[in-house]
Amino acid sequence: MLIVSRMKKYVPNLITLSNLFCGTVAIVFAVRGTIDWAALFVAIGIFLDFFDGFFARLLHVKSEMGLQLDSLADMVTSGVVPGIAMFQLLNNSTYVLQTEGTFVMLLPYVGFLITLASAYRLANFNIDTRQTSGFIGLPTPANTMFILSLPLILQYQPTELFDSLLHNMWVLLGITLLSAYLLNAEIALFALKFSDYSFKNNALKYIFLALCVILLLSLKIIAIPLIILLYIILSLLPKR
Repeated sequence: MLIVSRMKKYVPNLITLSNLFCGTVAIVFAVRGTIDWAALFVAIGIFLDFFDGFFARLLHVKSEMGLQLDSLADMVTSGVVPGIAMFQLLNNSTYVLQTEGTFVMLLPYVGFLITLASAYRLANFNIDTRQTSGFIGLPTPANTMFILSLPLILQYQPTELFDSLLHNMWVLLGITLLSAYLLNAEIALFALKFSDYSFKNNALKYIFLALCVILLLSLKIIAIPLIILLYIILSLLPKR
């Protein structure tokens, strides 16, 4: 029993390290341009990211070490990977492919503003005492899902509209700047945490989850960026 009691404090950190492992594998796939596999490992990493905190609370082993380790793992899975994904999108944009010059060759690196903004957000989250029951600014996992959904839409649900938008360098640069802003904006966003499961106290969360299911079933991958936008809009609605 004593061994089990001592070992349980390592469970959340092992889950966090598994998230980090998924992030490093995702980087390899993202650099190779295999974004679908990168997205799969990111999704597994984000899933594990949710459960490390869950088990830390369940086992009563929350620690400062766990908090810092969690941010470091998120930096890889939800910071570095989306930056690479945006780099790849910009690198394959029509303007970059058809234009020569040093300046044009450097443009795709602007995508790593997402990585820098993610690092700032994660560091700020660790010292911001306001973000206990909700978030200030877009959480890095939500931002990552938004960014990674873009190349997946091009690959699995191509349409003339999305093809023109997501190969347009200026649209991609705009998305990059918007992403970097939302990560650190002073915008209060709700968290999917439940102190109880009554509809009265969690109406907004239940409505959001129901709309997520409807959108995913009807639009599939295209639903992902719409869900992130819906999340922001619902968070900005006046609270009664």
